[in-house]
Amino acid sequence: MPSTPTEVSYDLQSVSLPRLTGMALRALTWALESPLGGLLIPALLRKAGIHAFRKRQADEPPTLHPVAFTGTPATAAGGIEPQDWPDAVASPAGGFRFPSVHDFAAAYREGKTTPEKVARRVIAAIDAGESTDPPLRAFIAVQREDILRQADSATRRIKLGQALSILDGVPVAVKDEVDMVPYPTTAGTAFVGMTSANEDSTVVARFRSAGALLIGKTNMHEIGIGATGLNLVHGTPRNPYAPDRYTGGSSSGSAAAVAAGLCPLAIGADGGGSIRIPSAFCGLVGLKPTYGRVSEFGAVPLCWSVAHIGPIAATATDAALGYAVLAGPDPRDPISLRQPSPTLTGWNNLNLSGLALGVFWPWFRHASPEIVAACESLLERLEQMGARVCAIEVPDLEAARVAHLITISTEMAQALEYAWDEHHREHNLDVRINLALARACTAGDYIKAQRVRTRMISHFNRVLKTVDVIITPTTGVTAPRITAGAACGGESDLSVLTEIIRFTTVANLTALPAISFPAGYGVDGLPIGMQAIGRAYDEPTLLRLALAAEQVVQRQAPRRFYPLLAQ
Repeated sequence: MPSTPTEVSYDLQSVSLPRLTGMALRALTWALESPLGGLLIPALLRKAGIHAFRKRQADEPPTLHPVAFTGTPATAAGGIEPQDWPDAVASPAGGFRFPSVHDFAAAYREGKTTPEKVARRVIAAIDAGESTDPPLRAFIAVQREDILRQADSATRRIKLGQALSILDGVPVAVKDEVDMVPYPTTAGTAFVGMTSANEDSTVVARFRSAGALLIGKTNMHEIGIGATGLNLVHGTPRNPYAPDRYTGGSSSGSAAAVAAGLCPLAIGADGGGSIRIPSAFCGLVGLKPTYGRVSEFGAVPLCWSVAHIGPIAATATDAALGYAVLAGPDPRDPISLRQPSPTLTGWNNLNLSGLALGVFWPWFRHASPEIVAACESLLERLEQMGARVCAIEVPDLEAARVAHLITISTEMAQALEYAWDEHHREHNLDVRINLALARACTAGDYIKAQRVRTRMISHFNRVLKTVDVIITPTTGVTAPRITAGAACGGESDLSVLTEIIRFTTVANLTALPAISFPAGYGVDGLPIGMQAIGRAYDEPTLLRLALAAEQVVQRQAPRRFYPLLAQ
């Protein structure tokens, strides 16, 4: 793939900071939360790029809620009608085949199995995953009697020919960041949500009304403020492709559950890559829809201006199906009422002729050699399917990185302000460090970040007038190893964190939809993901690319997998 010179300066840098574990991590945490913090925090803010950011000029007005006003806004609850949900689409690339939602539905209707039998297999598989060494830790909470009650109802409906939808009786996992009766919502902490939710979040209610078999609350990086999935409160989820590796965060348990075969589809949430990063690390398809496309009602309000809910799925078709269930206006989330009606039109068109893929080459190639090689190879195959690769330029990516960092961290710190004095010592050490630094940011920092957000929205909209999507790797590295020290006492590794999130955060800052889909595997068998960022509300094009990639990328089997449909 030829390189094209660019006039825009590429300013993102890798960083080299010490990895902290054990006594060093505890000492730094204590110091930052003590009067000594006033001496240490300025140096850490400088290394994080915040001091340089403060010197930047930003003349644009701030964008506090990045709603894209495109098309005719909705005025009432609605979504994609079940008759327009995606049919099964073949993927001829070969290799390992994950069971899909349509496979479960066909097995039920052909009498090969029932939701009740699958529910018992799910429960047994979750138990088996917890008894392995190391345990899978995909779930925070599983209520067996509730699962069996749902499965019994679904079995009876299907037997009577009264299935609620293609999803009736199909296992779906839910990130523990959104409310689901009869579970509490802990957001991965030891103190949030100590009582059961009073009602379902909108996203859970939509899956429940479709008959989905809701199998439990999945694990997550605590309050979603990390990208590895590390969680010492509930245990750190393990990557089904390599149990000594992270799943990626923060929707870590949702990705682990899907990759391990415990469900074909899960609900995730994404404030800076938290759907796409674990999808890349675990070899899955993860879609972060446009800001406001999916209702946030019933989600823990952690980072309201960059928060998105979306599907994590084993296949592009299941991701499209999850999107079809989730997308659409909800009167209980006023921001969701500003969107045009969702659609899946054209999502399964595998003729890519005329589709323009924008690549900012210095950014694209700022990843490990094996990731760059896999993504360039997939780009070539997409070109063979008719797509056109176009060199583009995206300025101010470093400013965007810091603007997102300030936005998400300060919003999270404010969201948890009520619990700081009483509970902050119950957080993991890395979370405490992040929140201590966030609390040192100023109102001026936050407003400047929103002014830079306005600038980046303009930059990306300008580029997306010339191309249909912007292509990058999803992450700069494959799934990092979980060391013994991290598993026992936690870790803070800002150098690796920077590599993980390099490509994902700007889509949250700009509110644009983005998807991660499998691009191949590294020499050690670890999955590699490719990301596409699209125009506001153009999720069908992103799903179309994921489906196209599925035609040419051979999937590999996870090392830990539980075949729920096996005879």
